[in-house]
Amino acid sequence: MRLRSHTGSISVLSRSGLAILLSLTVILGVFFPWINFPVFGGNNNESSLTKWKEYTLAQAVSFVAKNQTLIVCAVSHPYLPFLNNWLISISRQKQQDRVLVIAEDYATLYEVNQRWPGHAVLIPPAPDDQTAHKFGSEGFFNFTSRRPRHLLHILELGYNVMYNDVDMVWLADPFQYLQGQHDVYFTDDMIAVKPLKHSSDLPPPGKKGRTYICSCMIFLRPTSGAKQVMKKWIEELQGQPWSRKAKSNDQPAFNWALNKTAGQVDLYLLPQVAFPSGGLYFKNQTWVQETKGQHVIIHNNYITGFDKKIKRFHDFGLWLVDDHAQESPLGRV
Repeated sequence: MRLRSHTGSISVLSRSGLAILLSLTVILGVFFPWINFPVFGGNNNESSLTKWKEYTLAQAVSFVAKNQTLIVCAVSHPYLPFLNNWLISISRQKQQDRVLVIAEDYATLYEVNQRWPGHAVLIPPAPDDQTAHKFGSEGFFNFTSRRPRHLLHILELGYNVMYNDVDMVWLADPFQYLQGQHDVYFTDDMIAVKPLKHSSDLPPPGKKGRTYICSCMIFLRPTSGAKQVMKKWIEELQGQPWSRKAKSNDQPAFNWALNKTAGQVDLYLLPQVAFPSGGLYFKNQTWVQETKGQHVIIHNNYITGFDKKIKRFHDFGLWLVDDHAQESPLGRV
């Protein structure tokens, strides 16, 4: 290799060449740390952390969305292994680039953006990271009750948005099932088997006077109807605060919002065979075999506890992070 100058060529192996290279190394060593990286640089210095802390939902949505559509989840740091498992399954469907992680603590915000710049945002105020996220706890309620506000904000920015809990695994691309121009798409959380070609209407109320729709897989278009449902969901949550006696979660409020807006909003129930509840998929193996090849998103619900969920995923070959971490945008976390 030779360096060319106006006086001729200099071999990098000569004394002059080595001196030039040494000088360049010193210059870069002095000035390189002071170079300002762009917001998506992913460096770990204090300036970068400040930028991610100031990163807004509008900026994040604009960066992530593809064809005015994005996929959103909300995650606290203990759930990073589930986030990674979910991301691997989404990457297999080539949809990972439109994923936005709503971080519910700063540790998650910084770690995700360090590994995958621009794909995590925190919407202040962050919930207390010391509160338990155990199902039925006050911390869990505070965590999940922020969801409709996040989704409403995204709708008001003019985007289609799919929400998923991260204890889900994609086996196929769900977007092929989002046909038509309905306002709100959702899944039934019941374990009773429906006919393969069941109605897409909101099911009738159950024993408690409301439906039993899952609030963990939702697709919304930026319509007045979808915004109306989100506003009603927020209103219902405000009217049903958590208490030790009534250990509320966000799902009943979502169902009341659907029930109270039905007839005013275009609602669409997705097919059970493609989007089964965990109570059906993991507990009715006869049905699973009969419908093999038709499942799209599997939800690991009807069970609580990190270890129990991981074990069940393991037992059914759906815990992907041990052997396939390289398929995740985050790598091994």
